[in-house]
Amino acid sequence: MSAVVGGLTDAARGTATTPTPTPISRRKLTGYFLLLPALAWLAIFFAVPSVQLMATSLYDRSGSLEYGYEMTFAVGNYPAAWTAYATQFGRSFMYAGIATVLAIFLAYPLAYAIAFRAGRFKHLMLVLVIAPFFTSFLVRTLAWNSILADNGFVVGSLKTIGILPEDGRLLASSVAVVAGLTYNFLPFMVLPLYASLEKIDLRLVEAARDLYANGFTAFRKVTLPLSLPGLVAGTLLTFIPASGDYINSQLLGTPKQAMIGNVIDRNFLVILDYPMAAACSVTLMVAIVTMVLFYVRRSGAEELL
Repeated sequence: MSAVVGGLTDAARGTATTPTPTPISRRKLTGYFLLLPALAWLAIFFAVPSVQLMATSLYDRSGSLEYGYEMTFAVGNYPAAWTAYATQFGRSFMYAGIATVLAIFLAYPLAYAIAFRAGRFKHLMLVLVIAPFFTSFLVRTLAWNSILADNGFVVGSLKTIGILPEDGRLLASSVAVVAGLTYNFLPFMVLPLYASLEKIDLRLVEAARDLYANGFTAFRKVTLPLSLPGLVAGTLLTFIPASGDYINSQLLGTPKQAMIGNVIDRNFLVILDYPMAAACSVTLMVAIVTMVLFYVRRSGAEELL
């Protein structure tokens, strides 16, 4: 009898300790299914074109479009691209870097004002920040032709106060290209900065002031470190597209201000040198990824990766 009772007790214990199935696995599968459209989109419109671009960069450039390029794994296209267009690569990174620094100095005070000083006008100011996106990139860039025109208000004012000589001009110069880049990508700097600043608890700043920190010290020790994720994100969102841009240099500059984007555009659509254009594109992507990884790790914002 005791054996029977013991057996029943063990069976009851086994039944009691057996874990009941939970819908966690189903939820995981649902999450994966929800990811499928985005993964398919990335595969079709990013992964496959990137592989095709890399393959194109290894074609034999001695062929022609009429007879077709031959895949010979011509890795020599890469040093040839860097040697032929090193100036354009350097100019692209220089223009993008200057535009990014200018965007930081313009966007940080604006984002700070919106986050902490705008009050009931906060949403209106955010709308004004993104308002340029309501018009096309091309129209916004063309507008700078009128702003920086030789007989325009800006050039006339600079000549009046003696900053520009009488025969000086801003249009068709590096200044115009950098100004266009800064303006067009400025919202990409403002919005991440605002998102980081808006989350800061102002009591931390007040605590720093209570500990006899002046305004600058409180900003340097509290506000700036807490807004660093937004600053890093804004820097990447500005520098990366500015490096590959070709519209601003095409419309606001001359061939002397050509960036690597102009070289890629001309090789793809005018010269029809597809291997060289692809090699330049891949080189640009690798260079940007390398600089981004180095910058993010140096800034201590690895969580953005």
